[in-house]
Amino acid sequence: MPGSTSDSSRGPLSTSGPVEVRRSARRRRTVTAYQESGRTVVLIPAAFTPAEERRWVAQMVAKLQTREERRRRSLGGDEELMGRARALSAAHLDGVPQPASVRWVGNQQRRWGSCTPADGSIRLSSRLRSMPEYVVDYVLVHELAHLIEPSHDARFWALVARYPRAERARGFLEGVESVRADGAGGDDGDLVD
Repeated sequence: MPGSTSDSSRGPLSTSGPVEVRRSARRRRTVTAYQESGRTVVLIPAAFTPAEERRWVAQMVAKLQTREERRRRSLGGDEELMGRARALSAAHLDGVPQPASVRWVGNQQRRWGSCTPADGSIRLSSRLRSMPEYVVDYVLVHELAHLIEPSHDARFWALVARYPRAERARGFLEGVESVRADGAGGDDGDLVD
């Protein structure tokens, strides 16, 4: 791949983690940024001066942070999460599961979500706040399905499969877990319970 890579994780730009700048001789005018493995990657033309690099990196990091904040606000707090769960229940599970509570929790580091069918409570890991909305919705549908079928049997998976993006979301979460396991040197095993 033509171009060079430099680490620009110094100064105020590191507020969202390390920043990696990748220069490309093929890139002429466009600048792109995205998150990868806990760092921000900014792709710039090789011809940029150091001043242009600093300006564009700052601009792109700010843009990503704004987008992330907007997305986090759209997921809202526990009240919004309950509304989202009710809408997903109606849309994909015939409105049968009616949770008593749905809330974000910060103490689930090995699971994306959990459900207690006996009292109708659903908890989602706050780690999901950085995930795409369709992934959050998948975890909610998964937990809602447990209110109908507590085990992971064929009936349960048929309920979960009613969510049209279930396979894509599972793949996304498996990818996240794979990267996490590679970094931690082990396999967590539990995606959603």
